[in-house]
Amino acid sequence: MKKLSILLIICLTCFVLRGKAETMTTLLTPRQESIASIAALTAAGNQEKLKTALNRGLDAGLTVNDEKEILLQMYAYTGFPKSLSAINTLTDVLSERQKRGLSDTIGEEPHTLPAGTDRYAYGKSVVEKLFGPEKGVAGYAVTVPATDTFLKEHLFADIFGRNVLSIQDRELATVSALAAIGNVRPMLKAHMTGAMNTGLTADQIGAVLTIVQNELGTPGDKARSVLDSFIAPEKIQNPVADIDTVFAQGEVNPYGRFFTGTTYLTRLSEYDDVWHASMANVTFEPGARTNWHTHTGGQILLVLDGSGYYQEKGRPARRLNKGDVVRIPVNTEHWHGAAPDSWFTHVSLETNGATNKVDWLEPVTDEEYDQAVKGE
Repeated sequence: MKKLSILLIICLTCFVLRGKAETMTTLLTPRQESIASIAALTAAGNQEKLKTALNRGLDAGLTVNDEKEILLQMYAYTGFPKSLSAINTLTDVLSERQKRGLSDTIGEEPHTLPAGTDRYAYGKSVVEKLFGPEKGVAGYAVTVPATDTFLKEHLFADIFGRNVLSIQDRELATVSALAAIGNVRPMLKAHMTGAMNTGLTADQIGAVLTIVQNELGTPGDKARSVLDSFIAPEKIQNPVADIDTVFAQGEVNPYGRFFTGTTYLTRLSEYDDVWHASMANVTFEPGARTNWHTHTGGQILLVLDGSGYYQEKGRPARRLNKGDVVRIPVNTEHWHGAAPDSWFTHVSLETNGATNKVDWLEPVTDEEYDQAVKGE
């Protein structure tokens, strides 16, 4: 009986260890964990914790040039000030480790693309490898065409074309940094796609978000909801807006039949005989917009966050950003909604409430919306 018990314990131990090993294959290596930590803390600008992460990374097998390359890439996603501050922190870390007698592996030296490389074509091939074939021209490239050139020739050619880090390493670092930054939902979703196209699994990306959470106390629901959209899209009924909605995001707009795309409504104040006005917070997912419509009593929009557009019939569209105010005259045919690459939220104040009625008209066509975005 005793021998049987010992044998059972051994078998159970082997089973547990085997299960643990199989589970670990879907998670991150110590090297990958360090890349995620370093990227997140660089994005957050937390130099004290970054110093610990840089030391931990070198101890986990990152080379000196690996860490230099992570911090170099971060300037494209976090800006030069945070990247340079992180590089200065690495300089201090390496000096301190040398004084302690630690000899760190320098690693492979970085190289640039060969002379004569068509950098735009190279960058375009990297973009398509990560995100798939391009579908039309992105909204940012319409507004500022030079951004398309900078992204392809510099970010995805000059930077991604350096050796040292693999393209998977770079996407892992990028996802971590964007999750730490927050309020960049479209970019985070794109780079989660890119990360998975390099072979990372949804579970591994989830592990990256856990690292960011542990290091910074973020990203919370917003980044998790982006990941959920890949894992179980059928369960996403009310995704968290990647903007500061100020007021509650609310439920899916019950007047959705008068909108293109998904919007959310929170009623803030009902009309009464004292104030003669009603207010609601309306949140638009990227690309969502109202139909053409009029108000018999006029309307005022107070833009809380994100980017969007307002257009009156027969007039050029107006780009809207946080802090803008729009006064809409009585019986003026118009529409308003989000930019194609941004969530958008505003308070709608319906004035002259006793007589103010909405007359919903035809949807804004894709052609009309594209012309508004292009400024035509």
